[in-house]
Amino acid sequence: MKYNIMEGNNKVIIEGIKDFDPVHIFECGQCFRWNKEEDNSFTGVAFERVLNVKSEDDKIILSNTNLEDFNNIWYNYFDLERDYGEMKEELSEDEILKEAVKFGSGIRILKQEPFETLISFIISANNAIPRIKSSIERLSKRYGKYIGEYNGKDYYAFPTAGALSKVDVEELKETKIGFRAKYVSNAAKRVFSGEADLNDIKTLDTDEAREKLMEFQGVGPKVSDCILLFSMGKYDAFPIDVWVKRIMEYFYLEEDTSMKKIQRYGEEKFKDVAGFAQQYLFYYARELGIGKKKK
Repeated sequence: MKYNIMEGNNKVIIEGIKDFDPVHIFECGQCFRWNKEEDNSFTGVAFERVLNVKSEDDKIILSNTNLEDFNNIWYNYFDLERDYGEMKEELSEDEILKEAVKFGSGIRILKQEPFETLISFIISANNAIPRIKSSIERLSKRYGKYIGEYNGKDYYAFPTAGALSKVDVEELKETKIGFRAKYVSNAAKRVFSGEADLNDIKTLDTDEAREKLMEFQGVGPKVSDCILLFSMGKYDAFPIDVWVKRIMEYFYLEEDTSMKKIQRYGEEKFKDVAGFAQQYLFYYARELGIGKKKK
């Protein structure tokens, strides 16, 4: 995709961009290090960089960056090569998805760093987003590299596997990750030692990669599929959580369908764009409370 790009004053401005809404991107459950500011922009950390993202008219303004980092990091991170309009048109042939796509029209699937995604989604299991975010911030502040200050706040990179592998499980619990501390420790040690190579896993097909990821303690089908989708480019993965289960049963399947059957149905129905379908459906269901049982 070609965009009109301008650089200046520690900013990169992308003009004429479509299918990019920071609210949809950063609040659709795929990432945990982006926070909304008073001016409705978002500030976050990725790849040892602090970035502010703001939507203004038909422009996206990336602050605290330059053209070199845009070309080397952010173009890929925000999946700017993909024609989302074409992909959304394909998904919108399904009448239900048509409404979900319209509702979350600015969603883009971020291409995140695999180790950070692995640890973040281990922490996410049976956890609420505000707690996940605060735990990851504590983890980064304690064990991550100091990046610098932006708008009066200090920022830290996500810890490396090496850094986390050296931390005692009881000490890890001080970041409020609870029982997940032993899983985080185990994952960090396996990755740091080379016993598990995330880059190798990334090259496998989706089913094989899923099986390899589920060898990590604390990684089940949902967490593995999130890692596959959000950091390994496996867009045929279809993560199932409570909201996706509800909307799939509400519109497509019978109530009390097993997670495994829902996953297979989603993968077979939406094929190589199943992950995108999942994100639109998840955001649509969660924001509107679709399928939520009345008390």
